[in-house]
Amino acid sequence: MRSDFSRLKRKIIFSIILISVLAFIVAISFKVLLIDGVLQEPFADYFVRFCQNVLGLSFDSARALYFTLFQQNKAVLEMIGFSIILLICFYFGLSRFTRYFNEIVSGLDCLVAETEGEITLSPEMDFMTQKLNKIKDTLAKRQRDAREAEQRKNDLVVYLAHDIKTPLTSVIGYLNLLEEAPDLPQEQRAKYVTITLGKAYRLEQLIDEFFEITRFNLQAIVLNKGVINLPFMLRQMADEFYPMLSSQEKQVVVNAPEGLTLWGDADKLARVFNNILKNAVAYSLENSVIDISAQRRDEGIVITITNQGNPIPQHMLSTIFEKFYRLDSSRPTDKGGAGLGLAIAKEIVAAHGGTITAESNQEYTRFTVILPDFKAEIREA
Repeated sequence: MRSDFSRLKRKIIFSIILISVLAFIVAISFKVLLIDGVLQEPFADYFVRFCQNVLGLSFDSARALYFTLFQQNKAVLEMIGFSIILLICFYFGLSRFTRYFNEIVSGLDCLVAETEGEITLSPEMDFMTQKLNKIKDTLAKRQRDAREAEQRKNDLVVYLAHDIKTPLTSVIGYLNLLEEAPDLPQEQRAKYVTITLGKAYRLEQLIDEFFEITRFNLQAIVLNKGVINLPFMLRQMADEFYPMLSSQEKQVVVNAPEGLTLWGDADKLARVFNNILKNAVAYSLENSVIDISAQRRDEGIVITITNQGNPIPQHMLSTIFEKFYRLDSSRPTDKGGAGLGLAIAKEIVAAHGGTITAESNQEYTRFTVILPDFKAEIREA
């Protein structure tokens, strides 16, 4: 910051020196020309005539007055004249300095008014120009992100509302069939009940997603840290997905050394890995293997979840962790949710002081979570 002001500081110092020199030159010129110089005699004659004609003084009285005022008080007059000239010069100089403040105020007004185009100040104010434009760009980006997130949320609410109606209609329809036909064969009745139950579960999932949207905006992440047996957590999570995996003939393989521990909130980190694995299961190929690996490295505890499936477009890798973002911008399907899973995962990982990233190509899609090392966390605690 100190170097940023160097150009403006030099400009101000130069202006002060220039004003002082100019005032000195004008004062010397006044003294040399008017009081002790070539204009002394014309000025004296004019003053004497003025006293005779206007004030009605005699010639001798006018000369005596001139001598008393200008010759005996020469030093005082020089000082007064120099002070007046100096003040005048500094007045015009300060008006130039206040221009900088006016420019800054105008730049701030542009920020408040959210005007188009870049803010432009004087060349010596380049550092302030850059800062104001940076603030303007940051505010504009935040507004765009907020509008896009709000639009995505509104779209998802509409989509979810539409999708709620579909299973609800099915539930009502099958229940009406069961009510209107009490003598249905047991096999047919069991089939209708199974379908109705499945639609009801889907309806419950969609309603939960509505609540998830509200909770994500209102709930602050509070961590309750403890020692976590990471291999046990990952294997337990893989077992919970077994019914979903077996129906699609998929497998999950966990590679984590025994004794690998974490210092963190077990429930929230389980949610992180659950959300990532849920996406991996939903978007991986049938008869494929999903790999979950964890190991201790120099940068911390690294957990990767890798699956084989359709790649994520490169331009979307930076946005999949945003709120309400879905890879498929079309209406949610039975695979899709509210687009909050990865955004919540990012918030939880960030609260632990870690990072979460994604990479994808034709061969695999991999999510990488890096968390602070347990030993370092214990020493800090």
